Amino acid sequence: MLGATTTAADRRKRFRELLGGSDIVQFPGAINPINAQIIEQTGFEGVYISGGAFSASLGLPDIGLTTLSEVADHGRAISRVTNLPTFIDADTGWGEAMNVARTVQEFEDAGIAGMHLEDQVNPKRCGHLDGKEVVPTSEMVKRISAAAKGRRDDNFVICARTDSRAGEGLDAAIERAKAYVDAGADMIFPEAMRDLGEFEAFATSVDVPILANMTEFGKSELFTTEQLAGAGVRLVIYPVTTLRIAMGAIKRGLETIRSTGTQADLVDGMQTRADLYETIDYAAYSDFDSDVFNFSQEGHQ
Repeated sequence: MLGATTTAADRRKRFRELLGGSDIVQFPGAINPINAQIIEQTGFEGVYISGGAFSASLGLPDIGLTTLSEVADHGRAISRVTNLPTFIDADTGWGEAMNVARTVQEFEDAGIAGMHLEDQVNPKRCGHLDGKEVVPTSEMVKRISAAAKGRRDDNFVICARTDSRAGEGLDAAIERAKAYVDAGADMIFPEAMRDLGEFEAFATSVDVPILANMTEFGKSELFTTEQLAGAGVRLVIYPVTTLRIAMGAIKRGLETIRSTGTQADLVDGMQTRADLYETIDYAAYSDFDSDVFNFSQEGHQ
């Protein structure tokens, strides 16, 4: 009731344990707090908080228009309700080195377990679009170093994302990843890989976990966890999947209501009231109220 029963420190420790284990883990993207609760109740190991999904939910493109305070508040709302570690998209860190350090601390204060920084220039673009530009390696090294220096909880995970594969080639992207690890990155996020062999090349070149982004309609094939694990990937995220599922269903449902004049044909596919109440633990709130408001005014004036 009222949120997570574990501490943020415990969830960060758990994130480290998952990354240090032998099994691949899955972090679906949550577009809001109840989505995170469903992810936890479905049995996943963690929750991803996508910058692209958050931008879209505000009716904005994913080009760096959201602010640190907006994203931190969004992350806090999601992290508050789940006992799973939450992993958030920090874009390019919202500024120079000192801003990146502050970003880490804002996310720590929001209860988040880890974040990823990317090496794109501003304004950034979606990682699976053409025309991306990256900063020099030295600039990204400064971002990672600042993030590591700003961290107060050693278990807070700092992941370096590189978008350099498209413009500089695989070998150059791997060399960047090595420099990012040397600067303090705990994990590498190679964006827009073209096949399993490219993931494997990263995994064998650095001694930190590798993340795979399984986003729909992108550059990468939608590989299974078994395939990705075989290529050495430790964490897989599904950043916009739940948003796309929800928006597709909403659009189809609204079209049905508009054309038929009723939602009657849609009810079988809806979350029921009972399931909603179970998801948000409605009964616990009622029990809490009953325990607190158990006095009587009889005999009092």
